[in-house]
Amino acid sequence: MDTAETATLVLQDGTVLKGQAFGAAADSVFELVFNTSMTGYQEILTDPSYRGQGVLFTVSHIGNTGINLEDDESPRPQVSAMVIRQLSHVVSNWRASTPLSDWLAQAGVPGISGVDTRFLTRKLRDGGTQKAALSTKGTSPETLLKMVNDWPGLDGQDMVKEVSCKEKFTWQPDAGSAWVKDTKAFSRPVTIAAYDFGIKENILRHLASSGAQVTVYPATTPAKEVLADHPDGIFLSNGPGDPAGLPYLVDAVKVLLASGVPVFGICLGHQLIGRALGADTCRLTFGHHGGNHPVQHLPSGKVLITAQNHNYCVIPEQLDPSKVEITYRSLNDNSLEGMRLKDKPVFSVQFHPESAPGPHDAHEIFGEFFALIEKVGNHA
Repeated sequence: MDTAETATLVLQDGTVLKGQAFGAAADSVFELVFNTSMTGYQEILTDPSYRGQGVLFTVSHIGNTGINLEDDESPRPQVSAMVIRQLSHVVSNWRASTPLSDWLAQAGVPGISGVDTRFLTRKLRDGGTQKAALSTKGTSPETLLKMVNDWPGLDGQDMVKEVSCKEKFTWQPDAGSAWVKDTKAFSRPVTIAAYDFGIKENILRHLASSGAQVTVYPATTPAKEVLADHPDGIFLSNGPGDPAGLPYLVDAVKVLLASGVPVFGICLGHQLIGRALGADTCRLTFGHHGGNHPVQHLPSGKVLITAQNHNYCVIPEQLDPSKVEITYRSLNDNSLEGMRLKDKPVFSVQFHPESAPGPHDAHEIFGEFFALIEKVGNHA
């Protein structure tokens, strides 16, 4: 193997791994996280919540389904790098239009295969998430380690402005909409305002499946401007990075919570609601990334298998129990997975009910939002 075909991965603790390069010829520095989903790599790679991160896939064989036109969660790959055990050079799916490696190369994203992903996963699981650097163009391990040490990481950083839309727009169905069932939830015309912190397309598909008109707003849009459009419901999306680095969004969410308009938050949106209510957020040891995370709905005892993608969580002990009901807990580490306000039409979940990829156990949570909008509208 010559230098052009060799990839080098360096972790912040000095670990060096060599493998085969695929994707773009590039150097990249990032936070390395592992994802335990067995399928759905295209949805994972295009999820804006992974901005600033490299994804280590625990499934051993990647690439045989290629890339298609229906399964994107955003217009391009959002990850900084891809780390896998084995790359399939043969594409065997009838929907595929592009091989995985070619698609990553077009987007400037490097990848490494042929490394011991079980070793890396255990390292991250036992020791916590690490910063890392990958070169697919021959950069030395010493230089890569310096890149890692010089990079500030994601804590306290605003990554949302990198992925949010630049202008307000009304969402229109796309190729992936065929996979989401229409629900027609409302008895009247309804508008939903969706804040784009890095929103996934499948969330928009589910919101629009209700029959509502969904208007998407840039993350920097003042809350008063959104409320001036008189939406029937407000959605706070998923997104990348540390919620502690987003004080302007916390201030906006405080205004939205006081408005009386139904509010639903997912992932980063959930964390911002928690911070707006006075709670801090903290970093999880290695985060939750995958499509097989069990959570329990505390009021009913029902267990859902969920898709998750976050490195930070709300500290539940800092929430006022007279105002906030904890609705979901993780059965893996007991972290907060959902809450609702007792005196306002507001609720949120840390996991991803839209899945993409992942099980459909939690799809009904969108129905809870639609029912809340209908109830508040009928009493307005």
